[in-house]
Amino acid sequence: MSVKSPLAVILGVSGTELTPSEAAFLREADPFGFILFARNIDTPVQVRALTESLRATVGRSDAPILIDQEGGRVQRLRPPHWPNRPPANVFGALYAKDVPRARAAATLHARLIAHDLRQLGIDTNCLPVMDVRQQGAHDIIGDRAFSEDPSIVGDLGQAVVAGLLRGGVYPVIKHIPGHGRSHADSHEDLPVVDTDLETLSRHDIPPFRAVADAPFAMTAHIVYSAIDPTQPATVSAKVIGEAIRGACGFQGLLMTDDLSMKALDGPMEERTRRSLAAGCDLVLHCNGDMVEMEGVIRAARPLDLEGIQRWHRAKGQLYAPDPAYDPRADEETLAEYLS
Repeated sequence: MSVKSPLAVILGVSGTELTPSEAAFLREADPFGFILFARNIDTPVQVRALTESLRATVGRSDAPILIDQEGGRVQRLRPPHWPNRPPANVFGALYAKDVPRARAAATLHARLIAHDLRQLGIDTNCLPVMDVRQQGAHDIIGDRAFSEDPSIVGDLGQAVVAGLLRGGVYPVIKHIPGHGRSHADSHEDLPVVDTDLETLSRHDIPPFRAVADAPFAMTAHIVYSAIDPTQPATVSAKVIGEAIRGACGFQGLLMTDDLSMKALDGPMEERTRRSLAAGCDLVLHCNGDMVEMEGVIRAARPLDLEGIQRWHRAKGQLYAPDPAYDPRADEETLAEYLS
């Protein structure tokens, strides 16, 4: 007997618990997974109840639940219930002084974040940021990037991927094939990068090649004019085929960045269709707006055979969390490394 594939979408919800209408909608839609934001976070008990209820609506205990828990500016879990984690550039600065110590610190940082997440039923983190920081670019990336040096970004990204997987959390590398040159915030505008292909291949793409075996990646809503002068990466078959699957070598599950961002145009149905037609495995919609989500659902399709195969591969990469793991020693070691 065949098993029905979930819909190739990841959805947000409006608050700290599911409303009856949300629960009914999600049960019918059967999305692949979910994503949480600060609006969904109150206490550890509440978050755990929310993640359990989300999975219960679709009847899949392995339905991924995502979050952006990078550290620094971008962390949905914050004090007093969760530690304040440092941004990526702290590890890049340490790398310039002591490479082994920086690698170890980045791995420990990711392992500790994974522990924070797994305690709540969250199993997927939109981390690491593999964008290479650029002088003069928009600060939407800024200290979220490890470095201006592609080799440092690649090396520390590998450490973070390893730490998350070891802690039982899927990493999502972002924003492929590179957001570091953007002079606009794709939440508000469509950035255009006019850099030539040779420079992109030498500078922006290598970090993504270093983590090409990661289970998930998130696209950039950016036009790369040297590859496709008219379409942003998320909806460009040329960028996905030649740059993401080709030059970057990424073969895992490819998801869009948030479809509701202003870098994209057109109704949600069109954004969804274009993303999937271009080669994305999954579409991501974050804001919990029911009308917009209904549009996404109308245009989406079930996860296809290639997506299912990539999902099975991703599950094989994940370590089972150690129930006896005590984070206190690692917290002390990380603090020592960063002091």
